[in-house]
Amino acid sequence: MIDTSDFRNGLSIIMDGEIYTIVDFQHVKPGKGGAFVRSMLKNARTGAVIDKRWRAGEKMDQAILERKPMQFLYMMEDEYHLMDNETYDQITVGKVAFGDAVKYLKENTEVTVLMHGSDVISAELPMTMELEVIEAASSERGNTASGGSKPAVVEGGAVVQVPFFINVGDKLKIDTRTDSYLERAK
Repeated sequence: MIDTSDFRNGLSIIMDGEIYTIVDFQHVKPGKGGAFVRSMLKNARTGAVIDKRWRAGEKMDQAILERKPMQFLYMMEDEYHLMDNETYDQITVGKVAFGDAVKYLKENTEVTVLMHGSDVISAELPMTMELEVIEAASSERGNTASGGSKPAVVEGGAVVQVPFFINVGDKLKIDTRTDSYLERAK
């Protein structure tokens, strides 16, 4: 058990059966009345951010979270099969664990899984992925490397805005957090 005096950014707690991470907090001691702590909490599963007010000294359970590197093996229906890199144990997780970034997932990708005990909270892809363009509009004559962009579909089905000079078959480096083109892969 921890109390509000132990709060720090990044600490994970259990509240109402859900795991929350403290994004921000502030101890407030008004001139009249008791001291309290104002906090912003992020739900570890859904990503929703809430404001919560605590009485000074209020107690709650701390959630011990573990980050594990795992390898994505394959997808069957809506289940994603992952393998622990150390023990070679396999687990299955739902699409929700990856969130919107699931569109960049391809076999043998190294992912980071956030776990609480044996429960999978979320799974994160690397910040950048190298993906091949499978569909792109043809470039028009006169378009240059420095002006404008066009939509392109990369493996996995994600649509990314790319410069005009990108063609089908090119390998691109994509930022999975912002869904943006970074550069051609070498």
